[in-house]
Amino acid sequence: MKILVIDDDQATLKFIREILKHDGFNVFTATNGRKAFEWLSQHPDVAVVITDIIMPEQDGIEIIRKIKSEHPHIKIVAISGGGKMSSESYLQLAYAVGVDAALKKPFGYRELLNTLRYL
Repeated sequence: MKILVIDDDQATLKFIREILKHDGFNVFTATNGRKAFEWLSQHPDVAVVITDIIMPEQDGIEIIRKIKSEHPHIKIVAISGGGKMSSESYLQLAYAVGVDAALKKPFGYRELLNTLRYL
């Protein structure tokens, strides 16, 4: 299964990539929405996108809306550690715009894998 992970934090990208690769997933990463959409235009067969909510340039809510509009078959998992609002508030907003699942940072490897298995 192809998974695209979008996050501006390199440590988070590495953490998620290592977990998923170890479990046999094909993992690709992008540090912002622009790069993610460039990649998606060339790889429309991606099954899941995992995206942070709070990022510079383009926030995760915009990314979720665009993916749902242009690639409705893709499952989306939102992740957030909070910001000006609590992470729960950001994740509730993500559910309102159509994510399939959400995880509050920090999360563990089992929580991530279980979330993907139940999509």
